[in-house]
Amino acid sequence: MAGTLRSRNRRNFNADNTESMSSANPLDMDNTSSDIEEYAKEVLSALIKDNLPPTPDNFSLYFDRLLEDKQDSFRKQISSMLELEEGNDAESTLELEQSLKQGFSSIKNILGTTAHLYKNMTLMTKILDKRLKELAEDSELQAIVNIASALENDISKLNTIVKKQSAQMKTLYDETATIVKSVENETIFDNKFGVYNKRYLMGRIEKEIGLIKEFKHKSSLIMIELSRELKQSIGNEKALLLMTRTIARLLLKTSRRSDTVAHYGNGVFAMLLKHTDINSAMKASDRLCYLVSSSNFFLGDREIKLEISIGITDIDTDYSVEETIVSVMNGVEKAYRNKDRDYEVVLMNEQAE
Repeated sequence: MAGTLRSRNRRNFNADNTESMSSANPLDMDNTSSDIEEYAKEVLSALIKDNLPPTPDNFSLYFDRLLEDKQDSFRKQISSMLELEEGNDAESTLELEQSLKQGFSSIKNILGTTAHLYKNMTLMTKILDKRLKELAEDSELQAIVNIASALENDISKLNTIVKKQSAQMKTLYDETATIVKSVENETIFDNKFGVYNKRYLMGRIEKEIGLIKEFKHKSSLIMIELSRELKQSIGNEKALLLMTRTIARLLLKTSRRSDTVAHYGNGVFAMLLKHTDINSAMKASDRLCYLVSSSNFFLGDREIKLEISIGITDIDTDYSVEETIVSVMNGVEKAYRNKDRDYEVVLMNEQAE
């Protein structure tokens, strides 16, 4: 690996780099309407200046991007308006995927219960057969033997029916499993962490590479992982899962609507930052590190300071999705080796010499 690596020193965010956290003022709809009209014109002008078509997606992306440079009060006013009109299509999709998996799990449980029922009835048949033989040894109990024999025949018939129905349920279960597996291959969410999954992330990166080829803008990718030293020191799987979920929530909190937050795997997350150069990606990483450092985790009476390492790379049309992932992973590895740094930047054209 060759080339210059950019990094940012770790800092005590509690001491400096704090942002204004004042509460947003109540919305003045007349003033806000006028302000947002002017802002919309500014967004449109920026799109035209950057030679981008003013499509709904591009307008939404630039709307979020330019908002970052506005005053805190204006950003909060706009955010309040957006929350009122924001749709929940993604949430509905997530709920649908979760319901599908829960339904399949219920079918699996029904099959298991039926199997146990069949086993119990088979056992009952064996017990009755044993008792029947015991009764047959006493000639004075012939009437009871006859009743037991009839009961055995009835149970045997019922057992045959249950066995047949159990086989039918097994067939239905296998068919359902095939359908669910097919649907899972098309899902976009990671249920465990409430963000997009790896498959969706890879598709978005590939799509972004195509867009950059056409419109020549800049986009970045960052990868985030909970401190490995912290993972080793905790050693509690449940606590680690809760910490990792905290990181996922913070990623969603610091991301823009145009960003793609995804679980890459094994508790490692990635965020695709559209129309974002390396310097802006570093600022986004700063915000994320601040949020993480301000979100201590309590494990019993023990207070644990959360810490992450971040890799940053650019989206380059000369490289594939897989090569882009390798580059950002290299950034994470270098951030781990440099204990005094929050993140490392590894550019795509620095990957090989």
